[in-house]
Amino acid sequence: MQLRFTKRDALSLLSALAITALALYLSTKITAFSSFGYAGVFAISLISSATIFIPIPGFAAVLALSGSLDPILLGIAAGAGSAIGELSGYLAGIAGHSAVQNSKIFRSNKKQVEKYGAPAIFVLAFVPNPVFDLAGIAAGAIKMEWWKFLLAASAGKILRFILLAYFGIWAAGYFV
Repeated sequence: MQLRFTKRDALSLLSALAITALALYLSTKITAFSSFGYAGVFAISLISSATIFIPIPGFAAVLALSGSLDPILLGIAAGAGSAIGELSGYLAGIAGHSAVQNSKIFRSNKKQVEKYGAPAIFVLAFVPNPVFDLAGIAAGAIKMEWWKFLLAASAGKILRFILLAYFGIWAAGYFV
């Protein structure tokens, strides 16, 4: 079996690697972003989701700022940034998924994405899922339209982060 690697694949892979490298560099400056309110949370979430398989906890910014920012706007900013950051995994999936194709988790995600499409991406984005990158790679691998992936990931992540912001408000009141 011979693998074909097109120019589009190469561009997608280079884009995913560049986004990951930039995210890793910017991750050392995350605390500075939190002073920018919603824009800062957007940037933190984008950076934390843009790294492929390298966890950077962006949810901590949502919890930290939930007491001082509107929880719905906070969830929208964090969810939108996080979903855009997930495009790095999607691009890696377009380029080729051979590095993860033997993973049981990847095969499960790919099966769900192939069968259910955008609703599967929504659910996988909504639930706390430390390996959502595999769902993004699966979506890219099956050539799901990028805008469907982005809309479904955005909806799931926005809903999750709104609930997380309300949890942060509740927890701050509970522990005070």
